[in-house]
Amino acid sequence: MGQQALSKNKPGLLEKYFTGESMDYRQIVALFIPILIDQLFVIGLNLVNTAMVSSYGVAAISAVNMVDSLNIFLMQVFIALATGGTVVVAQYKGSGNGSMVSRSSASSVTIVSLVALVIGAIVVAFHNPILHLLFGTAEADVMANARTYLIGSGISFGGAGIVQAVCGALRGTGKTRASLALSLITNISYVALNGVFIYLLGMGVTGMTIAVNIARYLGAACSIFYLIRMETTMGLRIADFFRVQVSMLKKIMFIGLPFAAEQMFFNGGKLLTQIFIVSLGTYAIATNAIGNTIAGLAQIPSGALSLTIVTVVGQCMGRRNIQDARKFVKSFIVLSSLSLLAMALILLPLFHPLVSLFNPPDEIVHDLFILTVINFAFQVPLWSISFITPAALRAAGDSKFTSIVSMLTMWLFRVVLGYILGIMMGYGIIGVWLAMNCEWGVRGAIFLWRYRGSKWYAHRVID
Repeated sequence: MGQQALSKNKPGLLEKYFTGESMDYRQIVALFIPILIDQLFVIGLNLVNTAMVSSYGVAAISAVNMVDSLNIFLMQVFIALATGGTVVVAQYKGSGNGSMVSRSSASSVTIVSLVALVIGAIVVAFHNPILHLLFGTAEADVMANARTYLIGSGISFGGAGIVQAVCGALRGTGKTRASLALSLITNISYVALNGVFIYLLGMGVTGMTIAVNIARYLGAACSIFYLIRMETTMGLRIADFFRVQVSMLKKIMFIGLPFAAEQMFFNGGKLLTQIFIVSLGTYAIATNAIGNTIAGLAQIPSGALSLTIVTVVGQCMGRRNIQDARKFVKSFIVLSSLSLLAMALILLPLFHPLVSLFNPPDEIVHDLFILTVINFAFQVPLWSISFITPAALRAAGDSKFTSIVSMLTMWLFRVVLGYILGIMMGYGIIGVWLAMNCEWGVRGAIFLWRYRGSKWYAHRVID
C-alpha cells in the first residue's frame, strides 16, 4: 500500500524535467506544439516548393537555392531584430508588466518593418552587381533565373518583416497558437499560389516570385489586423506603430543588434561557402539544395525547441528564477538530441522516395546519400548544444558573447576549413559539409562552458 502511494506521488518525466516554479510542463507543451506545427509546415512546404521548381530543371533549382542563400543572409538581420523583440516582450510578460508588453510589441513591429523595407529596396536597386559579385561564375541560364527570383524576393521583404515581428512578439507573450495561425496563412498561401503559377500557368521561377509577394503581404495584413482587432489584451492602435520610444528601442537593440551582427557574419560565412559550391558546378549546387532540405526535415522538432526556449528562458529571467532557467536549458538540449536521433532513424529508410521528389540527376544521388548519412551522424550529438544553448543564453540577455562566438567559429571553421577540405583537398560538397559539422562541435562546446558559469544570467534587459 505504501509503495502504491509512493508511485502515485512520483512525478512523471514531463513533470520532473519540464516543471519549475516559473512554469509547468503543460505551459511549455502549449508553447511548443504550435511552434512545432509551424516548423512542420514551413519545412514541409519548403520541400514541396523545391520539388515544384525542380520540375523546371537543374538550372531553376540551382538559381533558387543560390538566391535563397543570399535571402537568408539578408532576412536574418530583421529576424534577429524580431528575436530581440521576443526576448524583451517575454521578460516583461514574466515580470507581469502588461502595459510594457504592449509597448515593446508595437516598437518591435515598427523597427523590424522599417529595416526589412530598407534592405528590400537596396536588393532591388543593386540586384545585378550583387549577383555578379557573388555568383559571377554561375552558368547563364542559372543567372537569368536568379535575377528574376532576387528582384521578387527583395520586393517581398517588407511583408516578411511584419510577419516575423508580429509572430515574434506573440511568441514572447506565449501566444504561439496565434503565431502559428499567421505563419500558416503566409506559408500555405505561398505553396497554393506556387501550384497555380508554376504548374497551372507554367511560369516557373517568375511564378514563384509572384507567389511569394502575394503570400507575404497577405500574411502581413492579417498580422496587423490580428494585433489591432483580435488581440484585445494589448489594446494596440495603428498610431502605436508610429511611436517608438528611445528607451524601448535601446532594449530591443541590446538583444537584436548583436544577434543581427552575428547573423550577418554567420550567414555571410554560409554565403561564402555557397560561393565555393557554385564554383564546383551546377550539380554541386543541386546536391547542396536537396541536402539542405532533407537536413531541415530532420531538424523540425529541434528547431521548434530552439524557438520555444527563448520564451521559456525569457519568462524565467523576467521572474529572475535562475534555477528554472538552468533546468529547462538542460532538459531542452537532451530532448532535442533525442528528437534528432529519432528523425534520422525515420528519414534514412525513406531517403530514396524523398529524393525522387526532386527529380535529381542520377549522378548526384550517391553523393547526396553519403552527405545525408554523415550529416545525421554529426547532428545528433552536436546540433543541440550549438543551437539550443545560444538561444537560451540570448534570452537571458547574453547576446554579445553568443554573437562573438558564433561569428568567430563560423569564419575560422566553417569557412576556412570548408575551403581547405572542399576546394584545396578536393573533397567537394562533402568537405564543405564536414567543415560545418566541425563548427557545430566547437561552437557548442564553448556555449556549454558558458552555460556552466554565471555570467550569462548577470544581464538586466528590463527595469
